Amino acid sequence: QVQLVESGGGLVQAGGSLRLSCAASGRTFSNYAMGWFRQAPGKERELIGAISRRSGFSTYYPDSMKGRFTISRDNAKNTMYLQMNSLKPADTAVYYCAADPVLHTLVLATTDKDKNPEVWGQGTLVTVSS
Repeated sequence: QVQLVESGGGLVQAGGSLRLSCAASGRTFSNYAMGWFRQAPGKERELIGAISRRSGFSTYYPDSMKGRFTISRDNAKNTMYLQMNSLKPADTAVYYCAADPVLHTLVLATTDKDKNPEVWGQGTLVTVSS
């Protein structure tokens, strides 16, 4: 398995931007599709988006996440990124990265109880002030 560590969280004003990183160690990073999720207090975990393992790096975003969030990865640095723009107080949450060899597992992780990503990071807190 890979091990995942998120970083880059913190306090930001509404309208600001933040970039989160997810650093991987252990197994070969390029063997894993990756995803970003978030969970706000008292709410269910939700998918922000996911990115394929290699070669073209196709991405998937739920409609609710399109426009302000961009996922990218650098396999040479074993790192995935989440660029967040025009942040709102409603974006306040703990942000998690996850890895699985199958992109589909990440895409369905919050809607299909049988889809469980192989690895999760510990999360990083993002707080957006109004």
